[in-house]
Amino acid sequence: MNILILSAGTRNKIVQYFKKEVGDSGKVVATDMSELAPAIYDADKYYIVPAMTDKGYISKILEICEMEKINGVISLIDPELSLLAQHEEDFKKVGTTVVGSNLALCDMSLDKFAMYKWLKEHHYNCAKSYVNRDDFYKDLDCGAGCFPVFVKPVCGSASIAISKVDDRETIDLLFNHSDNLMIQEYLKGQEIGADVYIDMISGEVISIFTKKKIKMRAGETDKSVGFKDEKLFALIEKIVSEAGYRGQIDIDIFDNDGEYYISEVNPRFGGGYPHAYESGANHMKYIINNLNGIVNTPEIGAYEDGKYMMKYNEVKII
Repeated sequence: MNILILSAGTRNKIVQYFKKEVGDSGKVVATDMSELAPAIYDADKYYIVPAMTDKGYISKILEICEMEKINGVISLIDPELSLLAQHEEDFKKVGTTVVGSNLALCDMSLDKFAMYKWLKEHHYNCAKSYVNRDDFYKDLDCGAGCFPVFVKPVCGSASIAISKVDDRETIDLLFNHSDNLMIQEYLKGQEIGADVYIDMISGEVISIFTKKKIKMRAGETDKSVGFKDEKLFALIEKIVSEAGYRGQIDIDIFDNDGEYYISEVNPRFGGGYPHAYESGANHMKYIINNLNGIVNTPEIGAYEDGKYMMKYNEVKII
């Protein structure tokens, strides 16, 4: 079993977990566009590749898949998910399975306003969002909206360029200097992260791990505590099954006075996934089973709650 991890960056733990689960049955290969991406040095082998926007990028990745006899390929960054899904058939031709959701879902998940519209159309609680600031101002003037709000890129990732805004002047300043922004209602409740695995063969939700976020850093969960709630599990099962996601996904949720609001869905491993793995939610095992043609048995909530995760800095010297 050979796994290829694209855009490995600083996700050392993801590489380490795959290596542990693959064991002696294969190898884990990693790529990045920088030799200073520390996670590539935890893989059995690594390749330095062009930027994903480069015309020859996919050809290079397919070449690596052929050379290394890769069974499954995953990416750890949002913009690359749609690119992999778009070329799913090309990967199949070289014997490689793209571990992830289809192109339409990857595109919708990256486009935060499209995700918002889908959630509204399917009657899920979510943060009210606007791409037209005048629509927000109308709601503000009639009491249907209020400050503070978040202003963020419609197609953003890793909390880059997100601003918490308290007045019209700042909104105008941001919109006048940037394109493709959206305004999103500020949810004040407890932020929750869910690491979910949906079987790629059966389409059934196999595992859900939920954690209350205590502290964030650079868009990722820095400190968290695991917990269980059957009501939340049922909500997550309903959403991911109705949408049709496959493989690994990460969901951002808010608990607003006992009601769960969906913020974002990211069809990849989230930065807080190590908390799930170390608590017993082994999604690497599920991926390897699927790549071997084995349908996984659901193990929802099969983890020890009350465990805390605390990230800290490590150093890689090469």
